[in-house]
Amino acid sequence: MPAHPAPLTITLPSGGQVSGLLQAPAQAQACYVFAHGAGAGMDHAFMAAIAQGLAERGIATLRFNFPFMEQGSKRPDAPAVAQAAVRAAVAEAARRLPGLPLFAGGKSFGGRMTTQAQAAAPVPGVRGIALVGFPLHPAGKPSTERAAHLSDVKVPMLFLQGTRDALADLDLVTQTTAGLGKRATLHIVEGADHAFQVLVRSGRNNDQVRDELLDTLAGWMKQH
Repeated sequence: MPAHPAPLTITLPSGGQVSGLLQAPAQAQACYVFAHGAGAGMDHAFMAAIAQGLAERGIATLRFNFPFMEQGSKRPDAPAVAQAAVRAAVAEAARRLPGLPLFAGGKSFGGRMTTQAQAAAPVPGVRGIALVGFPLHPAGKPSTERAAHLSDVKVPMLFLQGTRDALADLDLVTQTTAGLGKRATLHIVEGADHAFQVLVRSGRNNDQVRDELLDTLAGWMKQH
């Protein structure tokens, strides 16, 4: 049975601390440092379900709170602060699970802060970045400005994107990932919105969509 999440504390370069959760199954094949989105922390049901599902598939996860979430604020951290938290979380994962292949990324804002950190300077040990709903643009304002830094990311990237995602026009996502060449893998989730929920009329339910996400995430990490 996959291990239950174990609470931990991550020390930031600033000297502050944030909470984390490490979920490591026996004989884990890799570890995914999984950052949350702007609206909900590491304890959100979606985050917990992905961590549990990955554990069942032989992938450990380290979830963590960004400082703003730890402090109970609704205003996301400045990019430099968020990127420092990503680096600290990856370093903590490497310390606790030495020798295990490391991947990073996250849901929406968490994924974007991870790619920004990697673009600024490679995060030690990270083999690839998995993005669960990359927020390409604000809702109703299609643009690719938020993708400009992705050309500076030199590790493989997996983009999991729903066809109804209001923060990622599918044509623009397809163009963006195509422009990144072999470094980028785009997996399109039919009928899913930014939260990876589907309408009843789609013929699928949210659990089935989550299984698709999990199978794709775990498979991609094991390949890399």
